[in-house]
Parts: sequence; C-alpha cells; structure tokens
Amino acid sequence: AFILYNFLGFDKAQLVFSSMSGPLKVTREGDLITLDFPVIRPERFNDYPDGLKEALGVNELVGVYLGRDLLVEVPAEKDVQGARPDFTAIKKLGYKIILTAPGNQVDFVSRFFAPTYGVDEDPVTGSAHSQLIPFWSEKLGKKKMEAKQLSRRGGTLKVEQLDGRVLMGGKCVFYMKGEFELP
Repeated sequence: AFILYNFLGFDKAQLVFSSMSGPLKVTREGDLITLDFPVIRPERFNDYPDGLKEALGVNELVGVYLGRDLLVEVPAEKDVQGARPDFTAIKKLGYKIILTAPGNQVDFVSRFFAPTYGVDEDPVTGSAHSQLIPFWSEKLGKKKMEAKQLSRRGGTLKVEQLDGRVLMGGKCVFYMKGEFELP
C-alpha cells in the first residue's frame, strides 16, 4: 500500500488486496496507513509445551493463550524487552509465538517469533495484532489503544477493536530499493 500511494500515484482513500484469509482493506489518512483484519480471539491454553519459559528466555508467565498463534503474557514491558529467545528451542516447540505485556508509554507491547517458518523475529506483525487487539481490549476495557512492537526495528501502531474486525494503523518507512533479474 505504501508503494502504491507514494510511488505509483494511487490516490483513492481505500485499497482492497486479495489475501489467503479474504479481502484486506487498507486506508490512508495523511501519512497513517491502516489495515483492517478479522478478529482472532485467543483462548486460555493450559496445555502449553514444557520448556516454553526457557525457550523465550523469560522468568515468569502470567498466562498462555492459543489463537492462530501462541500468545504468551508476561508481567511487564521490561520482561518483553529483556526476553532472550532461544530460536532453536522455539522452533522445536512448533508454534509461532507472540510475547506480550502491558506497556509503560503505550497500552501494550509485544514481540513475535516464528523460527519454524523462517522468521526468527518479525519487526512489526499485523497477524499477531489481530490476536493482541481483542486480548488487550477485553483486559483493559478499551476499544482504541496504542501498541508497540519491541523488535530491533520496532514500530508503534494505533489500534482499534471493532465488532469482528480490528484496525491497525501506523507510519510506513521506506526500507530498501533494488532490482532483480528473472531468468
């Protein structure tokens, strides 16, 4: 969407992409690009794998939930920031894992690990927030929130819980330009 809006001259307020999970609506307001995702509500999961805490490199788990991915709540932002994941151990667990906690300057923070799928840590993850937004909306009693993903590159999102949908918006950053040749 960022490329269409900023480099290819697309000037309509809304784009709709076809994705494996159905239509993905994208809107632009100024320099904020907002994605519209279906809600995925994680449920309490008590049968989580042994060694989860050690694989994530954290000292304490508040709760473990299962949605599309494994959502792991820890007590505080410092626990998410300070986590020292063992990607080999996480890969053996077989789950994509969202690590989350209440934030200090934002409503909630997270990190996302998916080494089983070739991504040790994703910088900012839309699919994870489709689970995080309903989780924190219920926990905090708020519909509109601010979230931050604490990866090395990181990103801050404005998020909103709607009926059956979640909105997540942020400022995009132009990262790289290149060319490649096809055989």
